[in-house]
Amino acid sequence: MEQKEMTGKVIGGAMQVYNYLGNGFQEVIYQRALAIEFRDRHIEFQREFSMPIFYKGEQVGTRRVDFLVEGDIMLELKAVIQLQDVHLAQAKNYLEAYRVRTGLLINFGAAGGLQFKRLFNNKQRPG
Repeated sequence: MEQKEMTGKVIGGAMQVYNYLGNGFQEVIYQRALAIEFRDRHIEFQREFSMPIFYKGEQVGTRRVDFLVEGDIMLELKAVIQLQDVHLAQAKNYLEAYRVRTGLLINFGAAGGLQFKRLFNNKQRPG
């Protein structure tokens, strides 16, 4: 499936979770609910996937991404009142550090509705 189509399915699942639960829960609640929604929609995912962080080709640590969808879409969840620039910068850094092409930053905490940002990694890192 094309990445744009898959990110659309992921966002649709997140909207379903938000419409059902609303805002105000901790991030882990949305993470668990979204795992159920992905399962029901037959979306392949790994939850809390540990990914290595590289610097100049050497591993310098690890970070767990909330979801790795279909093996190549990073999904970072938040449950904050409003997404801030720091959240976007963090998600972009993870995307580049993980060497993943596409990512989503989804916020369940906003009262006005689900917030999401599609992210793209245009940098090519040497292996």
